Amino acid sequence: MIPLYRQLTSAAGSSTEHAHASNWWTIESMKPIKAIVFDAYGTLFDVYSIGVLAEALFPGKGEALATLWRDRQIDYTRLRTLSGRYKPFDDVTRDALVFACKKLGIHLSEENCTALMDRYAKLPPFPENRQVLLALRARGLKLAILSNGNPTMLEIVVQGAGFAELFDHVLSADSARKFKTAPEAYALAAATLGFGVDEMVFVSSNCWDACGASWYGFPTFWVNRSVAPLEELDIKPEGEGRDLLDLLAFVSERSAMA
Repeated sequence: MIPLYRQLTSAAGSSTEHAHASNWWTIESMKPIKAIVFDAYGTLFDVYSIGVLAEALFPGKGEALATLWRDRQIDYTRLRTLSGRYKPFDDVTRDALVFACKKLGIHLSEENCTALMDRYAKLPPFPENRQVLLALRARGLKLAILSNGNPTMLEIVVQGAGFAELFDHVLSADSARKFKTAPEAYALAAATLGFGVDEMVFVSSNCWDACGASWYGFPTFWVNRSVAPLEELDIKPEGEGRDLLDLLAFVSERSAMA
């Protein structure tokens, strides 16, 4: 794939004029990448794999439950941040599950609720992740996770995937008591890694998250696994691909231009 900034510079020659140019970098302004900061859920770990267990528990409703659960989970993080009503992400996730089941007319027993929450805590990584993370580390890049997940959730899922040794930092929005896209959540990366925000690339499978990080000042890469349309937020990720292998290509091309 051709990163978006390559498309722009190819089409406009040396110019990078754009209607929303605040997150478009000229080749001259690019700084060498020193760190890659990843969102966790949906980016590194497959949140929709929960649908397999959901289908086994509630035949015919597994996919719908997985989708509504995820949508409501994100909605609740936004509502709580906007209203100053923070609650840890595992509690928000459980609340979203309860609502989704009620909405779909599913009786959620305590046993099934525990089973689904336990499975959510141990979501599988996407298959290409390890090789890409190892390749990025081999380039001398620092790697970090910045997630809405609270520390206990992140520790379980990262260790379960065998990724603990691959990341220099695992950061939780719990420290800011606000969920992404609050600036205070994104600020944790620069404060912890010690690099300028323009020396790191933020990576997310959620376009809204990539846009939020772009607003904050990160160069961003959107892992568009579902081939979704771009959010209408007057800002674009700098790069886009279908999986983390495309991220590796993006980092290679961007590093060559910096």
